[in-house]
Amino acid sequence: MPVSGVSEPPVDLVRYVAGTTGLPPGIAARVVSDVLAYFGETVEQYVRRRHTELRRGQVRNAEIWARVAGELAARPVAAPVLSERQLRRIIYG
Repeated sequence: MPVSGVSEPPVDLVRYVAGTTGLPPGIAARVVSDVLAYFGETVEQYVRRRHTELRRGQVRNAEIWARVAGELAARPVAAPVLSERQLRRIIYG
């Protein structure tokens, strides 16, 4: 899955990952693309994805909101602080 507007991962990063892990270049490129896509998610995409994952795991919404808020705060590029209401609006409109 390409990252917004990026069709191929940076060659130097793929070379680095392949060299440090011993992965073949094709696999290293896929890993780099997957990681870039993961961190390229918008806040809304992340909230929707995690809500779906946690609901499938039978987690109640009250717990989901607390978990998702904590996860957002811990991401390498921190998302803005969102209230429970803002999180609910992302899911339910």
